[in-house]
Amino acid sequence: MSRAQLALPVGEWALELVQWAQAAGAAGMLGFAGAYLAATVFLLPGSVLTLGAGFAYGPALGTLLVSPVSVAGATIAFLIARSAARAWVAARVARDPRFTALDAALGDRGLQLVLLLRLSPAFPFNLLNYALGLTRVRFCDYVVGSWLGMLPGTALFVYLGSVATSASELIAGRRPAAGPAEEAFYWGGLAATVLVTILIGRAARRELEARLAAARAGEATGSSGPR
Repeated sequence: MSRAQLALPVGEWALELVQWAQAAGAAGMLGFAGAYLAATVFLLPGSVLTLGAGFAYGPALGTLLVSPVSVAGATIAFLIARSAARAWVAARVARDPRFTALDAALGDRGLQLVLLLRLSPAFPFNLLNYALGLTRVRFCDYVVGSWLGMLPGTALFVYLGSVATSASELIAGRRPAAGPAEEAFYWGGLAATVLVTILIGRAARRELEARLAAARAGEATGSSGPR
């Protein structure tokens, strides 16, 4: 996430929420979870909230909080797309040729493809929640694939937020000076986390592109064959 994104009002509001949640105990965690759900449903950027969870609760508890809440928000958006907002979502994604190929492939290998989609940056997260609601993917495949595929990125952003010592640091994207041991631990852990996330994302993108190409080829063969 860039500094420009954090400078937007939505970023400031999110950081105010994080500061309140940090001081409010269990009620703060419930309020944070509700705000995260709303941000996901209303297509607002959730990365600042994910960073904020790491800042407020640390890497372990922050990940345990954000992971189920982000999946719940994605699931709510998915169900909305399959009911009330179907026409609106269809108009947003119908012009994307990737979506047609994706829908054809999701019928047989829904869990695998949802997992790959969540690991790959090929599709925007918030819009993907709604777009998948228009496909033939099974509900359980969507939920499990989303949870597993979103977990590495969630852990990365929570970890990045956890190393900040104040909200102003979180906004500025910098850390105060630290001792050699702390610096080595910070940069070593950050490098390892980023490397794993990049490697997973690249592998997922290659596999996803291959599966979409196969789906398009199958559609072309079926449409040109005898009727």
